[in-house]
Amino acid sequence: MKEFKFLGVFIFVICIINLGVMCNGEDESGLASMKRSEQEALYSAIQGFVGKWWNGSDLYPDPCGWTPIQGVGCDLFDGFWYVTDLSFGPVHDNSLSCAQNVEFRPQLFALKHLKSLSFFNCFVPPHHYPVAIPIENWQAFAGSLESLEFRSNPGLIGQIPLSFEYLRNLRSLVLLENGLTGELPTFIGNLTKLRRLNLAGNSFAGGVPVNYGGLNQLLILDLSRNLLSGPLPSTFGGLTFLLKLDLSNNQLEGKIPQEIGKLKNLTLLDLSNNKFSGWLPTLFEEMSSLEQLVLSNNPTSGDLTNLAWHNLICLTALDLSNTSLTGGVPDSISELKRLRFLGLNDNLLTGEISTKLETLPNINAMHIYGNNLTGELKFSERFYRKLGRRFGAWDNPNLCYQSGLISRINVPFGVKQCQQYENETGLDTHSKLGNNGIWNTESNSMVSLGCSIFCIYRFRYIIVFIVLLVF
Repeated sequence: MKEFKFLGVFIFVICIINLGVMCNGEDESGLASMKRSEQEALYSAIQGFVGKWWNGSDLYPDPCGWTPIQGVGCDLFDGFWYVTDLSFGPVHDNSLSCAQNVEFRPQLFALKHLKSLSFFNCFVPPHHYPVAIPIENWQAFAGSLESLEFRSNPGLIGQIPLSFEYLRNLRSLVLLENGLTGELPTFIGNLTKLRRLNLAGNSFAGGVPVNYGGLNQLLILDLSRNLLSGPLPSTFGGLTFLLKLDLSNNQLEGKIPQEIGKLKNLTLLDLSNNKFSGWLPTLFEEMSSLEQLVLSNNPTSGDLTNLAWHNLICLTALDLSNTSLTGGVPDSISELKRLRFLGLNDNLLTGEISTKLETLPNINAMHIYGNNLTGELKFSERFYRKLGRRFGAWDNPNLCYQSGLISRINVPFGVKQCQQYENETGLDTHSKLGNNGIWNTESNSMVSLGCSIFCIYRFRYIIVFIVLLVF
């Protein structure tokens, strides 16, 4: 009897536990379920983007369980499934593709636990109508949303909504390669939890807000390929955790602030294709973590010999092309042992090129064309063979190479032969010419062939005489 009582108590406890589990959101099979309100909001939001033909309740009755939806991620809260990640666009083969007439339905903002929302290649004309980002309701995500991305949506037009200022928990804001316009809003400078801010590839105009320098937790800042103008704020020196700063392809002007030298953790600095002026600053030599330094196509100037290049031991790419540089190419650049790309073309550089540059063990491309470099190129044939056309030295009128030291197939493209050189036999070609440049028949060059013409005829006469004696 005791055994039966114990078994009965055990079964009762199990039933109570199962009943509690079911009350906490799990169905009879022991699997967690999604509240009907959350499920309906999800289905309606998806339908607004992919089209009215989509019927989630028929296709995906269990969107976070046995029949998950591609692009939808879920997590458990109080025993129920809630949507935490939502993405649209052709990321995967079976991803949710956007319809021609996209609609931001209010049900999207009913997903209170949403942490990540992204749209990739979703608004693309002419097959899709242009659409603007909704200006309201974003405050619904104030406590949850950590990542918001609109990538490669040329049909996404208008300005950045002011209601984005409510998204104080954002870690990542990516508005990349869209059709957005207007000025950069200053409220973004108040989203102090941002780690990544990428607004590249739009048509944003005006200046860079000064308070962006207060985003002191930023790791990546990319404002490239816009229409931004004016100076670069000195407050950017406060972005001390920054790893990547890309402001290329804008219309920024003025001097590069000395405060940029405080970015000790920076690995990429790209200020190319702007209007920055002034002397090439020495602040770069303090940024020992830099791997890529790109300043090309700016009206700066300066002398390369004034910088302590040996401090930039991590550099893999150095592009200073078309920056009005003067002076020579210092030997200290050869100390950048990790360097793979060197771009010094289209400047005003003078002097000879040191063979020490050949000692760069990882160099894959070296562009020194379009300067006033002089003298002989004395790199080895192995160097020319390794780089091929990636070694560019043309358009230096007073630069030449010695043809006797390298085969024709490896000569530097676009560079002329030196007038004084040794031919492949090791003889000076000018020893064969007279004072008037005519071939000197009195020279002993025929001796180098082993026998003169006179010797050949005399040998024939001896053979004939021997034959007559025999017969």
